[in-house]
Amino acid sequence: MKKIILIGAGGHCNSCIDVIELEKKYKVVGLVDKKVNTYNQKYKILGNDKNLKTYLSKSNFAHITLGQIKNLNRRGKLFNNLKKIGYKFPSIVSPLAYVSPQAKIGEGTIVMHGAIVNRGAIVGNNTIINTKALVEHDAIVGNNCHIATGSTLNGGALIGNNSFIGSHTVLQQNIKVGNNCFVNANLFINKNLKNNSKIYE
Repeated sequence: MKKIILIGAGGHCNSCIDVIELEKKYKVVGLVDKKVNTYNQKYKILGNDKNLKTYLSKSNFAHITLGQIKNLNRRGKLFNNLKKIGYKFPSIVSPLAYVSPQAKIGEGTIVMHGAIVNRGAIVGNNTIINTKALVEHDAIVGNNCHIATGSTLNGGALIGNNSFIGSHTVLQQNIKVGNNCFVNANLFINKNLKNNSKIYE
């Protein structure tokens, strides 16, 4: 079993650990975070992100376990920095999820429990397809996105890079959401959204 380091030790990390342990392809050897907290007592905090180069000796596989509600660009910046240092990013798919053999999942992306990525869908790098989210046929999700719990991207929907779609929000088929967009939870989106849009209600 290959070893992997997780970057971020908050609540989202806790959910990622559950997926990784169930998938049984990688063994978590430690977490990187600014402070020790109560979420992940099972695994050691190796240190903070100022010493990322030193952790390569433990493993050159990493997964970014930060959520993306407060800062749309943080995940992408961290991903690029870690790639330059020399880390590799496997895609991680829960055994309780379904990803069509005709769908594509990018590096560093996680597909969590109960999620569905249907035929012809494309999901970019370093993206979260969270618990019970649906990415329907031929939908495209960009890099560094977070498709939150229970949300639905209907067929042909397009999500740009660094965008967040809130829990239980539904995108009508063929809707386009630009880069760096934030869409709140429990909404129905039936109009295209330009880059940098923030939709709260």
